[in-house]
Amino acid sequence: MSTGPITRSPVAAEGVDARRLFIGSCVALVATSVAFATVGAVMLALKAEFVLNNAQVGWIGGAALWGFAVSQVIFAPLADTMGMRALLRLSFLGHLAGTLIMILAGGFWTLFIGALVIAMANGLVEAACNPLVATLYPGDKTVKLNQFHVWFPGGVVLGGLAAWALDGSGLGGWQIKLGLIAVPTVAYGILLLGARFPETEGVQAGVSMGEMFKAALATPFMWVMLLAMAMTASVELGPNRWVPAVLEAGGMAGILVLVWINGLMAIFRYRAGTVVKQLSPTGVLLASAVVSGIGLTWLSYTDGGAATIAAATVFALGVCYFWPTMLGVVSERVPRSGALGLGLMGAVGMATVGLVTSPLMGRIADQYANERLPAQETVAFLEASASTLQGASDPDRAAAASAARVAMQAFGVRGTLPSPETANALRAVISSGAEPSLTDRAVALLGPADNYGGRISFRYVAPLCAVLALIFGALYAGDRRAGGYRVQRIGEDG
Repeated sequence: MSTGPITRSPVAAEGVDARRLFIGSCVALVATSVAFATVGAVMLALKAEFVLNNAQVGWIGGAALWGFAVSQVIFAPLADTMGMRALLRLSFLGHLAGTLIMILAGGFWTLFIGALVIAMANGLVEAACNPLVATLYPGDKTVKLNQFHVWFPGGVVLGGLAAWALDGSGLGGWQIKLGLIAVPTVAYGILLLGARFPETEGVQAGVSMGEMFKAALATPFMWVMLLAMAMTASVELGPNRWVPAVLEAGGMAGILVLVWINGLMAIFRYRAGTVVKQLSPTGVLLASAVVSGIGLTWLSYTDGGAATIAAATVFALGVCYFWPTMLGVVSERVPRSGALGLGLMGAVGMATVGLVTSPLMGRIADQYANERLPAQETVAFLEASASTLQGASDPDRAAAASAARVAMQAFGVRGTLPSPETANALRAVISSGAEPSLTDRAVALLGPADNYGGRISFRYVAPLCAVLALIFGALYAGDRRAGGYRVQRIGEDG
């Protein structure tokens, strides 16, 4: 695995193998991103098999995000006292346990719990590895954090391609795809769990827990960055979470588009040193806000083909530097905030996406998808489905007939197609194993509607980029007036 040029760490004299720790951290981040990619890749299969609506899928996807925030809030402040290796041992156990829970799931709640456990393991990885990278390379934090975070989109590429290859080989069951998470998990366990770790930068500098909390919570700049992190994470991770399902509903290979986006993000992050040198960290954030707004808006209007790939390319260029550069700026501008500051940034970002952005995008998608369904044609199809499947001995077909009757009854009362009952009925027919004449027609009705609803949900997120451009523009202008971007050392900020 290439991780970019690795400069010698000042902790090397302590007997710490900086290269092994950096590479192991990258592999651990691959485990988090493979989890992200594979859970995203199986969303459509979970929706069909367990007859989930978009809001429920949003909660499962959201748990895979806000669980990250929970573990960051709990464990990031403990990186100084427990040690970073102890946090990674917990993440190792969480990745294996959460994957097993999801594979053995029997419905919405088990899927939700499994996704939550995996997400908490993901949060533990970042709670340990972000301060580890900052400690190993204190003079080059923004660039090295970008190079470390190459392996989030890089892992999405690896996981996405593996999931696509499994589909092509006929072994593409969603359980097998989730099992892919175990591969990088075992690898980082071998690399890191027995290695020697340094103390965090804050511990080495003698920063107390109280000083760390004061720097993280009583610095106005931190609050500005936390607010911005909520928005940058929403712009990057909210749409990325929905890309496979939305585009597959429109007939495209959504997982391959996600692979394309994340492959570009990995390449751009690898070259972060040149970009940061030319624009400065705050200049990078300003440019990212503008470009991501253009790309996301464009993506919300395309419905397939070359235009979607072009829009996805612009979107990838826009969002690729957001997460690691936000972390780098906080670590360089408020160094006394230490592991807590980095943990709070990750926690706010993931919690916002998991609790607000992802479920909200699901509700928006449900609403607009329902409005897109042709009412009379859909009702006629549901009537035919209920009649055809009536009295079926197979439980899936009987459930599909029942769901169709419920949707028709609600239509009779309201005079409009009920949401989400109508889409759920169509999904029940698709997953029932009924005759192709029924399932193919259900796909033909639901696919374009789900695609349209998903693209509209992208459009609702795009205005955040304008707000971010104002915030980062003000920070960039302030740096220019002060003579340029300046990195603070511990001792200069407190």
